[in-house]
Amino acid sequence: MKDTRSKELYERAKIHIPGGVNSPVRAFRAVNRTPRFMESAKGDRIIDADGNEYIDYVCSWGPGILGHAHPQVIKKVMDSCENGLTFGAPTEKEVILAELISELIPSMEVSRLVSSGTEAVMSAIRAARGFTGRDKIVKFRGCYHGHSDSLLVKAGSGALTTSVPDSAGVPKDDTKNTLVAEYNDKDSVQKLFDENKDQIAAVIVEPVAANMGLVLPEEGFLEFLREITKDHGSLLIFDEVITGFRLSLGGAQQYYNIKPDITTLGKIVGGGMPIGAYGGRREIMQMISPDGPVYQAGTLSGNPVATTAGIETLNILKNDPQIYERLEQKTRKLADAAREAGKGHICVNQIGSLMSVFFTDQKVRDFESAVTSNTEQYADYFGYLLDRGIYIAPSQFETMFISNAHTEEDIEKTCKLAGEALCNLDF
Repeated sequence: MKDTRSKELYERAKIHIPGGVNSPVRAFRAVNRTPRFMESAKGDRIIDADGNEYIDYVCSWGPGILGHAHPQVIKKVMDSCENGLTFGAPTEKEVILAELISELIPSMEVSRLVSSGTEAVMSAIRAARGFTGRDKIVKFRGCYHGHSDSLLVKAGSGALTTSVPDSAGVPKDDTKNTLVAEYNDKDSVQKLFDENKDQIAAVIVEPVAANMGLVLPEEGFLEFLREITKDHGSLLIFDEVITGFRLSLGGAQQYYNIKPDITTLGKIVGGGMPIGAYGGRREIMQMISPDGPVYQAGTLSGNPVATTAGIETLNILKNDPQIYERLEQKTRKLADAAREAGKGHICVNQIGSLMSVFFTDQKVRDFESAVTSNTEQYADYFGYLLDRGIYIAPSQFETMFISNAHTEEDIEKTCKLAGEALCNLDF
């Protein structure tokens, strides 16, 4: 495949953009490649600046559950643009989206729209601290909750990819109240509560961890988090930026039947446009300004274009009850094919329309087991697929996303090529 134009654009980008990209993992450094600059996408295909076409399993890192450029969403967005991009004033669409969120995720009785998942999580933490009057929070090693200072501690996603679990520029005072537990390890959580009695405002967790690669919660783990937070007067925050509307219409909390106190959303809730949301019990959310003393604001929050895309996307999902079963079947087929070809040399984790292939013979259940993966083998695997028109995450520690637009033919093609890639590796 040609990459002349992408290389040219990358060299230009590096002059005026840090690392030539506006989000670190896009740099392809973990896979020793030049990043592909994309120009268009439709359905399950994405086309780069050199005209190469790929079957896309990144799906814009999760929002593309319907596939790219869904005609209904595009039409609604274009119609909305005709009426203006943003007003800095309330619109009916904000109300409609808030009502729809509450209908689909009942734990979010009241919600506030923001412009990103990072902003949603940052604001949710502030709300939890304001409500409880406590300062400390618990997060899990390898889980990523955006790039706000207090949460960029032992993080996953791009931070893990670049081998920088903690970021420069974050003062120690900003992280002194962030306690770190081990995912799927009840004892590590219990220890923190024992050592910090009546000081923990909230536990924040990806109910299905998807930023150290895909790691599933073990039986009873989420239930334990719900119980221990209740017992200690702390709040449970589900970061459903990835899992929201993806594992099920009601997210991971519906899938596992766990009701958190606060939920954060992003990605799918904006239908491909920049948006985030946080919400929970009414009494908690009444702490948010102008109702309460916890301040949070945003110039473009709830803008009519993003809310339009979100409303249309959620309504399409709502009106297609079988979509999640179809997504599960497609993804399971990919996972089973990888397991068969990997012959015990890899670990494949899958749930719903999410999956990861880890290049380790260990069962991946937490951060420690995730980082046993052979990243050089993953880079070879990535390169083999990229050169043959399959676009997956350029990092071992990200997740593969499947959309409703992926055809059976393309799934079969991917299974075949992934099998070839795995068979060609020297395990």
